[in-house]
Amino acid sequence: MKKLSIIVISAMLMLASPAIAQMADLPYAGEGFMMLDSSELVWKDVPSMAPGAQIAVIEGDLSEATPFTFRLKLPADYTLAPHTHPAHERVTVLSGTLHFAHGEKFDRTKTQALEKGDVAIMAPGLPMFGHTEEETIIQLHGMGPWGIEYVNPADDPRS
Repeated sequence: MKKLSIIVISAMLMLASPAIAQMADLPYAGEGFMMLDSSELVWKDVPSMAPGAQIAVIEGDLSEATPFTFRLKLPADYTLAPHTHPAHERVTVLSGTLHFAHGEKFDRTKTQALEKGDVAIMAPGLPMFGHTEEETIIQLHGMGPWGIEYVNPADDPRS
């Protein structure tokens, strides 16, 4: 009986997978619920970050005062120049290692290695920086509007 239950549940999940993927209407705007297979994420370049970083917005409009959730994919040997954000930043490392620190000046020796499952939370306006040694994916969530301001304006790729 237990084996039959496992087979039935497995079959239901296999049949439901395409339906779950179809429920994902990115980015989620707060209506109903969303379930997402990570293979359905849409990755795009991030104009406000150095070349190589990619973003997948899961929830919210980052320019609005709404909840947001997004992922950043950072390539190996990537540098996050010192910067601040206008809202709390809540980061969870999903894969790889993010070497991260608080401060206005980039210094690799000051960073702490955050590995898969580790979390960092920073208050608005606090300067931070970091780097990767391998491809790293992090998830950020909070309340918008979201933005980034570089401590040194020369580090801003938008200028």
